[in-house]
Amino acid sequence: MASKVLALGVDGSEGSLRALRWALQEARLRGTRLRAVLAWSFLDQPPGTFDPAYGEDDARQQLDEALAKVAADANGVEIERVVVNDLPARALLDAGRDADLLVVGARGLGGFKGLLLGSVSQQVAQQARCPVVVVPGEERPRRRSKS
Repeated sequence: MASKVLALGVDGSEGSLRALRWALQEARLRGTRLRAVLAWSFLDQPPGTFDPAYGEDDARQQLDEALAKVAADANGVEIERVVVNDLPARALLDAGRDADLLVVGARGLGGFKGLLLGSVSQQVAQQARCPVVVVPGEERPRRRSKS
């Protein structure tokens, strides 16, 4: 039997870190390893930067930094680090082909604040061959009903 894997998209945003924490807990409960995927390209770099020399080593460092932020939550979970020079949705769909579950954050680094789903999470949810969990963004305060 093939080893079980839970695949996850990481881009360093707060949304992806929230998804990463959730995925680590789920991987521990399921007894699976976690495949953390960071897709990078020359035109899709961290916010506020453009470096024509940005490459695989920089992407790997970005992924390592994201994983270091949640290291306390990783106890006992085997983490496979994957960096891919590709569009994020395509890279995640590819990483999820043999996965038991694919996890993405509701909002990443791009797009318009306030949208329910980002374009990457929407594409992944629509096209993945395995179950997908979209971890929501910040919890909003509930409105109290007037009695």
